[in-house]
Amino acid sequence: MLKFQNRRPQVGGFFFCAVLLLYFLTLSPTVSAAPICPNRAPLAGLLRISQVMATGRFIAYSPTSLQVINGQPTQANDASIAEDLKVLRAHFDGLVTYSALNGAERIPDVAAKLGYRAVIMGIHDPNNITERANVTAAARRQPQIVAGVSVGNEVVFGARGTFSDVAAAIAKVRQQTPQLAIATTEPFHLLVQADAAPVLRTSDILLANVHPAFEPWFRAAPDANAAEFVSNVVADLGKVYCGPILVKETGVPTAPMDQGFTPVRQAGFYRELFKQFRPNATRAFAYFSAFDAPWRVNDVHPVPGYHPEEAHWGLYDDNRKPKPVVREIPMLESKR
Repeated sequence: MLKFQNRRPQVGGFFFCAVLLLYFLTLSPTVSAAPICPNRAPLAGLLRISQVMATGRFIAYSPTSLQVINGQPTQANDASIAEDLKVLRAHFDGLVTYSALNGAERIPDVAAKLGYRAVIMGIHDPNNITERANVTAAARRQPQIVAGVSVGNEVVFGARGTFSDVAAAIAKVRQQTPQLAIATTEPFHLLVQADAAPVLRTSDILLANVHPAFEPWFRAAPDANAAEFVSNVVADLGKVYCGPILVKETGVPTAPMDQGFTPVRQAGFYRELFKQFRPNATRAFAYFSAFDAPWRVNDVHPVPGYHPEEAHWGLYDDNRKPKPVVREIPMLESKR
C-alpha cells in the first residue's frame, strides 16, 4: 500500500499551499507534455472492462482461504472461493485479483458460474512462468469473463523490478493473450514519473493505487476531502495517460481506531467518493478490498515497520460478515 505525502484537497491556508508545493516538486519531472495513449485498437477484453466500469462495479479480491503463514501459502479451493463470491455478487460483477497460483487461478471458473461479467487477473510475480501460464490457461477456459491482466502489483514500489522490467513482462504476457487488456499496478505517484513511460506506452488501461488513508492530513480531514483527493489524482493521471483509468485500490481500513480507521470512516469515505467520482466507461474505481485478512499483519510489506491496518481493509470481515459500508453500496440491477 502507498505511503506518500500528497495534497490535501481544498482545505485552504498555509498548510494546503505547503503540501501542494510538495506535491508538484515530488511529481516533477512528469512523463511528457502530452499524455501517452494506448497504441492498440480496442480489445474484446478492454470493452468488457469498460462495460463493467460504466454499468457495474469492480472489487479487489483475494480468496479468504488463500493465506501466507510463515512464508508458506495455503491452497484456495473452488468451494471456498464460491462462498466468497456468492457473498459479493449482489453488489459486484467485476473482480480484480492478485495472484494466479495456489488456487487463485481458479477464480474465473468459479466467477463465471455465478454470473460475474469480468475478471482482471493478477500476476504476483511477473517472472513466474507458471503463473503466466495459469493466466493463459484461465483465459482459454473462460474467454467470456477473463478480460485483463495486471502484471504485478507494486513491483516498482516494492523494489522488485524497474518499469522497464515490467514492460518486458507485459510484452511476454501479451504474446500469449493478445485479446486481453494488459497493464500493471503501481501507486499513482510513480505512474506520473518519467521512468514510467515504458509501461504507459504498453498498457491498455491504467491501474493505479490511490490511498488517501496514508496521507498525513487524512485523520483530521472530512470524508469529502479524502474523496476529492482520489478524484484529483485521477484527473492528474489523465494528463499523462489518455486511455481508460481504473483506480484498482482505494479505501479505508476499519482498524486500528487509534490511527483514525473505523467502520464509520470507511463507510463515509465511500459514500463521498461515489458522490464526487461517478464511474463511467473510461474512469472508475474498484472497492478495496473484499475481505479482511488478519494474516497480512505479518505479510511482506514494501514499507518497513508494523502495519496492523493491513488486516482490516475488507468491506466484509474474514468470516464474510458485512461491515456498515456494504449498506452504502446499492445492489446491482441484475440482483434486485
